[in-house]
Amino acid sequence: MEITLLTVSLLLGTGLVAGIINTLAGGGSNLTLPALMIMGLPADAANATNRVGVIMHTLVTLRGFSRHGKLPMEDAKGLLIPVLVGGLLGSVLASYLPTSYLKPILLTTMISMSLLMLFRPGVVFPSAGEQPLVLVRWSKSWWLLMLAGVYGGFVQAGVGFVLIAVIAGGLRYDLIRTNALKIMCTGAFTGVALALFIWRGQVVWVPGLILASATMVGGLIGVRLALNISPQVMKWVLFVMTLVVSIAALI
Repeated sequence: MEITLLTVSLLLGTGLVAGIINTLAGGGSNLTLPALMIMGLPADAANATNRVGVIMHTLVTLRGFSRHGKLPMEDAKGLLIPVLVGGLLGSVLASYLPTSYLKPILLTTMISMSLLMLFRPGVVFPSAGEQPLVLVRWSKSWWLLMLAGVYGGFVQAGVGFVLIAVIAGGLRYDLIRTNALKIMCTGAFTGVALALFIWRGQVVWVPGLILASATMVGGLIGVRLALNISPQVMKWVLFVMTLVVSIAALI
């Protein structure tokens, strides 16, 4: 593949927007994956290379949320174990199987999230002052988190919406802490997937690092926005982003 000013600009632009989107909601990979494939990368290499930007984004944004006291660690172990198990399974599938047939699943997931947020917001968004549940008291969440890890390990695009549904809808964390925990989970299964893709020689480093530089900047902007947007506005931001990403995936 050829690195030109146009392709670098494409990666920087999509990476910046994706970094903001992934912090506030999810679905940024629906922008970065097509950008990598436009550059000439096959689907498996694009899927692998995209993880470089995702892992760097998670490191930057987690530090931002942690510095402001918005990263609750009491449920970290219970959250990370199932997503790591699922991430390993999903990344093995992604490394050996084509990803094209996952598009209907991706679209169904995101559109379902949009409809839930519009018609049954109480299912996803906890009410003001509602206390988070202890993870072990909500046993279904373990399996849902593992499935989210499988999905995220297989193909990154759209997994943020699944994690938001489990963490906010199931464990009843507010949206700021949900986003922080979502990113922590994303970093966990992405690390597993990236290690496997590197071992398999599927990562193309130059575009991956260019993309990562932009997603880190977008992540920092996203953290600042997340900390300063009111919960009501945040719900609408999440809803609109879900619809936009769903439409983008259909095109």
